[in-house]
Amino acid sequence: MPRTAANGEEFRGVQINLPSKCLPKQTFSSRFASDRNATINGTRSKSMSNDKTMEIKSIYRYPLKGFSPQSLDQVACQTGETLPFDRAFAVENGSSKFDSQNPRYLPKISFLMLMRDERLATLRTEFDEGSQTMTIFRDGKQVASGQLTDPTGRRIIEQFLSAYMNFSLRGAPKIVSAAGHSFSDVPVKCLHLVNLASVRDLERKIGRQVDPLRFRANVYFDGCEPWEELTWVGKKLASDGLTLSIIDRTTRCEATNVNPEKGIRDMAIPTTLFRTWGHSDFGIYAKVANDGQLAVGGNMKLDS
Repeated sequence: MPRTAANGEEFRGVQINLPSKCLPKQTFSSRFASDRNATINGTRSKSMSNDKTMEIKSIYRYPLKGFSPQSLDQVACQTGETLPFDRAFAVENGSSKFDSQNPRYLPKISFLMLMRDERLATLRTEFDEGSQTMTIFRDGKQVASGQLTDPTGRRIIEQFLSAYMNFSLRGAPKIVSAAGHSFSDVPVKCLHLVNLASVRDLERKIGRQVDPLRFRANVYFDGCEPWEELTWVGKKLASDGLTLSIIDRTTRCEATNVNPEKGIRDMAIPTTLFRTWGHSDFGIYAKVANDGQLAVGGNMKLDS
């Protein structure tokens, strides 16, 4: 049976809208380093957890599904939408029958994605939202660049991927998009949030560092107890006038096993979660309840 969100909607997807400021050259793991070093073998203090006020540590979007993230300092959120340009484009792997005139949710296996195509993690991307141009780098060198809204630009990217991802392709790769559509793993328009205290507790169990970007979340926060966020379904988070309604827990897939720097499978995170805690959930989904902004360094307060 399909999972049902707290608001009663069948739960499988996301969508997007407006532009926002991005930091494409942000070092992926740098924003997490100081917090890991401070608390890798423990959790935040009880006083921090008791007042249920958390700090936003980083914000990310993924313009091209399955590819590397872009770091945002702040972002304008719209009611009922996801982050601007988050999963706005995808690479069709063989014929998925995606119709840009009548877009609908399709399962992730229709597209290039990390769960199956781990080699994508060896590429770095930069996205210019003004021109909607995607530039791809391999080992620090530019290998392709094209405007994703232009047939010629898409063809340049597609030709590179046709060669680079040759062994993963079921047909000619095709970049697809549609106004107001997002190629998320779930069909409800929402944000994905991850608690860094839970990441540290998972590290403690595994006995090695876990890059938080394995979870491909939009918002990473800190300041509460590990796993506490999994009890928040049906509650709300408030941040500087913005309200997020928490609708479900995030069930993890094998994409989290892929090292986001090396492009290899070097962990078994869903299996570890299930064997240790009896479930494979990590992170939460939340809908934007009103227009507002999220910013790195801003606070989020839990309100039941």
